[in-house]
Amino acid sequence: MPPEQKDWGIAGDVQAVSRTITVRMGDNMRFTPGHIEVQEGDTVRLRAENQGKVLHEMVLGTRAELDQHAQMMQKFPGMEHDAPYMAHVRAGQRGDIVWQFNRPGTFDFACLIAGHYQAGMTGTITVVPRSR
Repeated sequence: MPPEQKDWGIAGDVQAVSRTITVRMGDNMRFTPGHIEVQEGDTVRLRAENQGKVLHEMVLGTRAELDQHAQMMQKFPGMEHDAPYMAHVRAGQRGDIVWQFNRPGTFDFACLIAGHYQAGMTGTITVVPRSR
């Protein structure tokens, strides 16, 4: 199946990765860094490193999409889901998201495990327009 275009971009080709950004996740319910900036058109490997002792995830999206998904996760905490814009990372492990940011704007990322999003485990990505 071809990759699905989302408001925040499209699944990227690992061969096109121009940079890797490591984002650390911890049991303090924070991402470090909490803000990322990329150029429109860049294909980036987001490497999610779980430095905590519990499962965390990194999910890209718009605030509205993440809010809706977080509500569903509250109702069904054991729900399993997988998409190219998600990385589920067990304690002490790491996971990658390869994503092409082909639309400018400000987007979000979050851990949607029940209670984590509500505790503030969120961040932002600014996609800076390419000068044409």
